Parts: sequence; structure tokens; C-alpha cells
Amino acid sequence: MSRHCLVLTLVLGCLSTAASAQHDGGHAEFRNREIKALSAQQTDDLRQGRGMGFSLPAELNGIPGPLHALQLRDRLSVTPAQASDVERIREEMTAAAQRLGASVIQAEADLDQAFRNGTADETFIRAMTTRIGALTADLRAAHLIAHLQTRRLLIDTQLAAYDSAQG
Repeated sequence: MSRHCLVLTLVLGCLSTAASAQHDGGHAEFRNREIKALSAQQTDDLRQGRGMGFSLPAELNGIPGPLHALQLRDRLSVTPAQASDVERIREEMTAAAQRLGASVIQAEADLDQAFRNGTADETFIRAMTTRIGALTADLRAAHLIAHLQTRRLLIDTQLAAYDSAQG
């Protein structure tokens, strides 16, 4: 199975599992979470600045992100100058993603706390979900923009080699 199919299968599996648990009333495992809406893995991914599938539109259309370009540098024949530029893009993306991820975690914690304390009302819920949505959009954009920036540094033969390496 190609890497992209595996990622897509995992994402769909997670969504299916979450939907099934919600439909079946199986919330027991969620109650012990520090932040109810985030698993430990999601929290760690947000803290570390990982992509969490946000970049799939780029990756599945042959546009590598900085991490993959660096991981595949030999197969792509990435020059030292390109590698330096791609590393800079990766560092900037990771810093932005970690900052935004921390903000998502905090906003989810605030929303969770409001429900726990019984202080959640319609105005607060709308404000927090709007904030979480905007932060998540910014986070996804940071990852996708890094893909575009990386793409601009590579030539067509390197992109073809990436596409071949990804299946």
C-alpha cells in the first residue's frame, strides 16, 4: 500500500472510530483525557508542530513539504543550497505550527474548563469555536504554504522523483 493510501486510511479510520464511539455512546475513554476534545496523540502532535494530515492536498498532488524534501534529498538530488533553503522553511513552519498548536491546545482547554465549571454559554461557545476554527485554519495554512515554498525551490525532475518516491 502506498504511503499516501496508508495515511488516508489512517485518517478515515480515526474519523470512523470517533464517529462510532460517539454514536454508540462510548465516551468512557474520553472522560479521562486532560482536554476532552484532544487525545494525547493529538496534543503531542500540536505541541510538536506535526502535520496531522493537514498537508494531504499538497502531498497527494505531488508537492513535497520541507520534511519530505529533506528526508528524500538524495533521491531528489537536492543541492546543498536547496537543502539550506528547505531547512529554513522547515524551521519556520515548525515554529509557526508549534505556536499555533499551543494556542489550539489552550483554546480547547479553555472550552473544556468552561463546560467543567458550568460557565459555558452560547456567546462563549461561539467565540471559542470560532477561535479554534481560525487557529486550526492558520495551522493548516502554515503547513500548506511550506509545501508551496518548498515546491518553488525544486525543479521539475526533482518533483518527478518525489512523485515516484511517494508511489
